[in-house]
Amino acid sequence: MSQFVPKLGRWYQDKESGQLFEIVSLDADEANVQVQYLDGEIADFEFDVWAELKLRTAAAPEDWRTAFELDDADESDPDAAMHPLQWASPLSAIEPDTILALEEF
Repeated sequence: MSQFVPKLGRWYQDKESGQLFEIVSLDADEANVQVQYLDGEIADFEFDVWAELKLRTAAAPEDWRTAFELDDADESDPDAAMHPLQWASPLSAIEPDTILALEEF
């Protein structure tokens, strides 16, 4: 039985199947926990089913982004900080028509 209270963003490993997953959504109204496995598959568990799972906590794997097909090259500069010139300016909230200097053709 699972002794863990589900917490958003935490990683767990199912002791029976060995699969790693992250909790991506909690819905108290529906009594539902939504998880995403390392391969990208999404699953839902009701709270009573969650309590019956045999789990252990796990650290996020180094390659957890593979399911989302993310790569460091997807960002122009992942380490660059964003500093708008004027945070209070209404123009700062407007999205540009182009993204990374690419226009729709």
